[in-house]
Amino acid sequence: MPELPDITVYVERLAAKTVDRPLKAVRFKSPFVLRTVVPAPADAVGRVVERIERIGKRIVLVFARATGEPDICFVLHLMIAGRLRWKTPGAGLTGNGLVAFDFEDGTLLFTEASKKKKASLHVVTRDALPHFDRGGHPVRPDDLDGFTAALTRENRTLKRALTDPRLLDGIGNAYSDEILHAAGLSPVKLTQRLSAEEIERLYTHTLSTLARFTAAIRAEVGDGFPDKVTAFRPDMQVHGRYGEPCLTCAQPIQRIRYANRETNYCARCQNADRLLADRGLSRLLKKDWPKTLEDLEALKQR
Repeated sequence: MPELPDITVYVERLAAKTVDRPLKAVRFKSPFVLRTVVPAPADAVGRVVERIERIGKRIVLVFARATGEPDICFVLHLMIAGRLRWKTPGAGLTGNGLVAFDFEDGTLLFTEASKKKKASLHVVTRDALPHFDRGGHPVRPDDLDGFTAALTRENRTLKRALTDPRLLDGIGNAYSDEILHAAGLSPVKLTQRLSAEEIERLYTHTLSTLARFTAAIRAEVGDGFPDKVTAFRPDMQVHGRYGEPCLTCAQPIQRIRYANRETNYCARCQNADRLLADRGLSRLLKKDWPKTLEDLEALKQR
């Protein structure tokens, strides 16, 4: 799922491409993506894009109010497989395209590379926008107290706390792995058992990790458009690198899996050489489940 660095660059580039430009047409290939009935998407045709906003991991196109007409906002939620593409004017809705938003200088395609149909478009008036705000605290400079309060409001594992949109804003599975590795903290450590030093370290690395990846994506995109948004980047330290050597200590990256979510971590850098129990494998191996990196190496040599 696109997270804060990706969404930030989407918003910036969409603003550059669409603000102060009128919407010429909206074309649907898959009507399931539209989750509202009133206002109709066609009601925005002819209106100028006033600004692009972000609400959590949602992207909002705000259209200028027309005299005597209600204001209109398009709220796009990409979910896991949704992406935005900027194409030549009038580009066709082929392949996994869901919706096309036509402008004079180009067409914005909303796509989804999945059959699960989770991506969504809500067409609403401005007063409905707070409904989409999950309440997560934005991670920003000079706000350690706010970060601490949000992080420790509930006693969660660090992985769950970082990715809970009700607690913190915009962080998901990929960047939480990177943040925790940078901070040298176990993904299963409970938030209310963190020391003040650990919280400050986590806060510092949350800011720096999000800023670093945002800057990297901006540099890659330049004056273009982020057409290759992915959760697996070559400059990531642990996420998506299961079995590969940690770039810090050379020990193999480990993983734990629950439902459709995978957490990647380094046992040495983050958990004092101790392995975290993977629900599926630890139940299967039972007493043979290795507890440390040394046990794991011994198991491999049997």
